[in-house]
Amino acid sequence: MKYVKPLSLLGDALKTKVKVPGRFLGLDVGDKYVGLAISDPSNMVASPLSVLLRKKTNIDLMATDFQNLVKAFSVSGLVVGYPFGKLNNVEDVVTVNLFIEELRKTEKLKDVKYTYWDERLSSKTVELMLKPLNLHPVQEKTMLDKLAAVVILQEYLDYTNRYFKTEPAE
Repeated sequence: MKYVKPLSLLGDALKTKVKVPGRFLGLDVGDKYVGLAISDPSNMVASPLSVLLRKKTNIDLMATDFQNLVKAFSVSGLVVGYPFGKLNNVEDVVTVNLFIEELRKTEKLKDVKYTYWDERLSSKTVELMLKPLNLHPVQEKTMLDKLAAVVILQEYLDYTNRYFKTEPAE
């Protein structure tokens, strides 16, 4: 896995010679679960995908799951939610950093690029949307993780698409 700056991830995908650039996978990394979202083929809209159970003993299995998703959806990069500016919660920063480092160590995603995107209000936004639905706590947690990944990925797509649309043509 190789870290790239946020604009480089989409920029590199747009520069490829393929007719349709790859899609992006959004990740909301938590202690117990990783919420996943996928972009549409035009990288304009994010949709919920699934939630993976995260344990210290299953990182190799998770890396294989990511390999399969990369192939199945023609993923060109990962957009990982990162708690920028959370001065009070260092644990969240450590959680994300450890997860990415563990994935890198498996070497199963060597050619996959990733970037970080600010996740500060993603879970809170989703919590407020889900509250009126009165879901079962387990169902609510799964929905929260998936939809937080959607918020992270959608914010990334909105920002980068605005940037590349306003760039002067060469």
